Amino acid sequence: MGSTEAMSTEKVLATIEQYADPLLREMGLELVEVQFRREGHGWVLRLFIDGAQGVGLDDCVAVSRAISTWLDVEDLIEHAYHLEVSSPGLERPLKKIEDFQRFVGKKAKVKLKEPREDGQKVFIGILEQVDGEQVTILADGKEMAISFAEIARARLAL
Repeated sequence: MGSTEAMSTEKVLATIEQYADPLLREMGLELVEVQFRREGHGWVLRLFIDGAQGVGLDDCVAVSRAISTWLDVEDLIEHAYHLEVSSPGLERPLKKIEDFQRFVGKKAKVKLKEPREDGQKVFIGILEQVDGEQVTILADGKEMAISFAEIARARLAL
């Protein structure tokens, strides 16, 4: 992937997020993640959405129609692509501190940017609490305090 293609992909993602986030909030939904990448059958624009009671097919169809219409008008993407709208599933990514707060009591997998002194970089355990920018996870019977800034990636775990 060339740098101009990468830049345009980042711009497309940012523009779609700016439009979709408030639109979804109006619909009582949440934009969890937007992906735009080339896959085996061509380019795919994928939006993961969620709601307080989860999401159903009707939610996905409504979001797909709204986003598709907007994309046709904006003409952001100059090549063919497939639009997919779906639930983030049971292993939903945790991207914002609010995500951690919402899922306190649930099992999560947290990967740090840098390993701890003992070399450990990945923790799987129960999200115990969130205090400001501090996330506490109970992993292997030990409470682990992790600052939000240390987290590279996190998701709910089965």
